[in-house]
Amino acid sequence: MQEFKVDGHEPSLLPEGKKWEYVWGDEFDGDTLDRSKWSFRLNFWGRRFLPYTDQGVELDGNSNVKIHLIEKDGQYMSAQLQTGANSFDAPAPVYETETNVCGDNFFWKIGDIEKPKFMHRYGYYEVRCKLQQQQGWWSAFWLQSPSIGMSYAPAYSGVEVDIMENFTRDGEVTSGNIFGGYGTNLQHEARVHYHVKDTADGYHRFGVDWSEEGYVFYCDGEETARTSGPVSRVEQFVLLTTECKGYRNGNMDQPSDELKGAVLPDCFTVDYVRVFDEIK
Repeated sequence: MQEFKVDGHEPSLLPEGKKWEYVWGDEFDGDTLDRSKWSFRLNFWGRRFLPYTDQGVELDGNSNVKIHLIEKDGQYMSAQLQTGANSFDAPAPVYETETNVCGDNFFWKIGDIEKPKFMHRYGYYEVRCKLQQQQGWWSAFWLQSPSIGMSYAPAYSGVEVDIMENFTRDGEVTSGNIFGGYGTNLQHEARVHYHVKDTADGYHRFGVDWSEEGYVFYCDGEETARTSGPVSRVEQFVLLTTECKGYRNGNMDQPSDELKGAVLPDCFTVDYVRVFDEIK
């Protein structure tokens, strides 16, 4: 891997054999989240989702953003940051009492999709982060399309690209998962499980090189997975997310027993998110 230096910040590790240009990112300087770059995902499949919140996100003054696990009256929540949105981010209107984006209540049961703050196609996407310590919640760095699953052609409706997901506290992460949609006939997996190696400061770099040929995934400068498809040909947005376990599984208002054992405070810490284009 080759280093790409950013003044006053830790360098990126980029794939060899290519020339790169830094086109977008957030170094999380200052003391307030840059809302011109990030929005909060608060809904899940068209309705407000209890464990998603716009609270508990802190810039620590040392160029890190910390996403905290929050507990209130036995319920748990944490934030999901994104640079765009899709149809299930906005609650659908209730036909009997509300109008839709067309101004009536007759058809188009899809919420108003938020204008994206950053969308991009191809390039290298990288995060430098420190994983959470407590059980019962997970973190992820990934890409998604506003129109994912809207056709049988993932190349043109977009895909979900899971660059890093961390579910367990034993240092295991996954990379390489590709979803062309959320039905069983649109899932394509290149998922690999591996354990991160210890670093002096506890931080790790995760990235993906997305090109017309496919996706190559990296952790701390080493390749972890690759796949040739399906390759999205459309712009996608970036997500930096955490989620509490239990709420998806039958009881949408109940945390998992594992989560109830978490000792607070705990947070997922991110040093930077960066996007690079290949210079040809």
